[in-house]
Amino acid sequence: MKKNNIPGLPHLQFRNIFCIGRNYVEHAKELNNEVPTQPLVFLKPTSSIIFDGGKIQIPPQSEDVHHEVELAVAIDRAGKNIPKDEALKHVGGYGIGIDVTARDIQQKAKEKGHPWTVAKGFDTFAPLSTFIEKDRIEDPQNLDLQISVNNEVRQSDSTKLMIFTVADLIHYLSTIFTLQPGDIILTGTPKGVSSITKGDKIEASLNNGLATLSITVA
Repeated sequence: MKKNNIPGLPHLQFRNIFCIGRNYVEHAKELNNEVPTQPLVFLKPTSSIIFDGGKIQIPPQSEDVHHEVELAVAIDRAGKNIPKDEALKHVGGYGIGIDVTARDIQQKAKEKGHPWTVAKGFDTFAPLSTFIEKDRIEDPQNLDLQISVNNEVRQSDSTKLMIFTVADLIHYLSTIFTLQPGDIILTGTPKGVSSITKGDKIEASLNNGLATLSITVA
């Protein structure tokens, strides 16, 4: 498989990676952040993508790298100003992803009012599973997300707890950007983020194994 092809959705190639911050109330609180009143959007480069069996590289610039498990959404139908009630028709499939974050770099950026791109955009900082075709998932707001590090469960919550639903996010993003086939939306992480270090084995799953992701930390 070519790196640009989306696993599980071979007719699509990766384009943009739109990420949503603070989309679960308890996660916002655990990092002492305000709960947003509209989606908080940032981007990751496609060079940050790795797949099942890959390795996260801890960059020398950071001493505190965290995992953030998230529902990943793949767009397969272009749209601009997409109505919320039409939004899910633009989805091609769902997967599990990890928004790897250099937390110390992010914290310094937040204190200065700077963007988060460096903290979020290192190579290997966007592990993604094989995607499941959307018809196999009845309701994206009723999915379980889980991640374990060295067999210890660190995050386990439901997408029911999202502040902004998948449909909300597609609608909102499409009022700013023209969404294109191959765009990925990482929809935010629930509570429980924590540090990862060299040698760790990380397992993430969507709905008890519907989609899975196994990676290590180099």
